[in-house]
Amino acid sequence: MIVTLDLASEVPIYQQIRDRVVEAIAAGDLREGSPLPSTRQLGVDLGINFHTVNKAYDLLRHEGLLRLNRKSGAVVVRDPASGPPGPGFVGDWEARLRTLLAEAVAQGVRGPEALEHCRSVLTSFKPQPETNHEGTQ
Repeated sequence: MIVTLDLASEVPIYQQIRDRVVEAIAAGDLREGSPLPSTRQLGVDLGINFHTVNKAYDLLRHEGLLRLNRKSGAVVVRDPASGPPGPGFVGDWEARLRTLLAEAVAQGVRGPEALEHCRSVLTSFKPQPETNHEGTQ
């Protein structure tokens, strides 16, 4: 797994790691069952403290994307083919989306331009099989 960090960014390092893992899952580069490096190994690979990696992994665990186990390590437990999200996810996601879009509007990005950016980002992820509302193909 390749994670690139911007050490000069205002975004905390643990958040950057979390974001790159989520993007890799969305892009199909990490799938359900994929192992991630141990916190210590990824810390060494990135030249950062393993506690920072642990914080990122713990966020992903809390979000239902990773399983953390002393024996098996960090393993992806959810990907786009896993079916519909759990209860409460969409409401929380919409609240975050609202804030992101509000930032864009506050900076002068117009609605149609924001929608085009959203489309562009969504199409950058690998196509997922179409599912019905019950989560089956």
